[in-house]
Amino acid sequence: MRKLTNILVTGGAGFIGCNFIRFILEKAEGFSGRVINLDALTYAGNSMSLADIEAKHKTRYFFEHGDICDRAFVESLFSKYEIDTVAHFAAESHVDRSILGPEAFVKTNVMGTFTLLDVARNAWKDEKLKQGALFHHISTDEVYGSLGETGYFTEKTPYDPRSPYSASKAASDHLAMAYSHTYGLPVTLSNCSNNYGPYQFPEKLIPLMILNMLEGKPLPVYGDGKNIRDWLYVEDHNAAVWEIMRNGKAGEEYNIGGENEWENIKLLNVLIDITAEKAKLAPAKIRDTITYVKDRPGHDRRYAIDCSKIKRELGWKQTVSFEEGLARTVDWYLANPKWIESIRSGEYQRWVEKNYGERG
Repeated sequence: MRKLTNILVTGGAGFIGCNFIRFILEKAEGFSGRVINLDALTYAGNSMSLADIEAKHKTRYFFEHGDICDRAFVESLFSKYEIDTVAHFAAESHVDRSILGPEAFVKTNVMGTFTLLDVARNAWKDEKLKQGALFHHISTDEVYGSLGETGYFTEKTPYDPRSPYSASKAASDHLAMAYSHTYGLPVTLSNCSNNYGPYQFPEKLIPLMILNMLEGKPLPVYGDGKNIRDWLYVEDHNAAVWEIMRNGKAGEEYNIGGENEWENIKLLNVLIDITAEKAKLAPAKIRDTITYVKDRPGHDRRYAIDCSKIKRELGWKQTVSFEEGLARTVDWYLANPKWIESIRSGEYQRWVEKNYGERG
């Protein structure tokens, strides 16, 4: 088991990153070190997501506002905090945005990852330092492309990215593993299925639908609504990441899945029932607002992950059922209107109005 002391979390003000910081500071066993959150606070980053953590953990949690592509700044953080561990969540992650503006995805996901890897390589040149260090790279199942009606993605599935987003993540995955093989940098890598849960930015399916229901807006569904995704509750994902960081083998890749496949339209109908009950709305009236819209270009039909490796080798397993996870998620959005208001205005709202119209 690795001793992780000073963890640099990139993208810690985003959805999965902020949940990860909460998890390791408040629920993870065996960690008494420091967390340094490096985030550029772009449209999807929200400092409010960790305001309570900052107040409660003044000697263990530190926020640094900056860009992962800024080499000098990243180097200064490695020196200032004696970074021995990187949990690299920071990424441009929305497929639609990558189709409309791919350059930002190449810059952040490829060049940003390169910068972090190269700074870590130089900071951990000493063999003793390297042996106690770890660079964990968080990625996505979208790098594998699209599945047919059967089969699952495994760690051996060839990469076949179909969007600028997944191509940029595939490139960053290859860079991470190349630094492991070429330089001996202690790297682990995980590819996860679709995450959901609290603090998720409302351009993604589940929070978008919840908020549109609450506001009486149309519920946009791409194509025929039968695209299939494997859904994973964010806390289960972060428990898996933590297990890999503590006990995973350097140079190895681990797939993290929910083993929980749903067609988008079927998921939406379950979500309607849960939200309607909790918000005291009429489910039939909500269903009347379902609007089928033109399909996304290159929309992958099905993703599904075989996560038997991490279960077998590290003993991880999912703990939150889909129904329970959806209920927790709806409860959180109902209970946090100030957080919602803080991100459903300004730059985000202008972008949605420009690019999505009624789908926002």
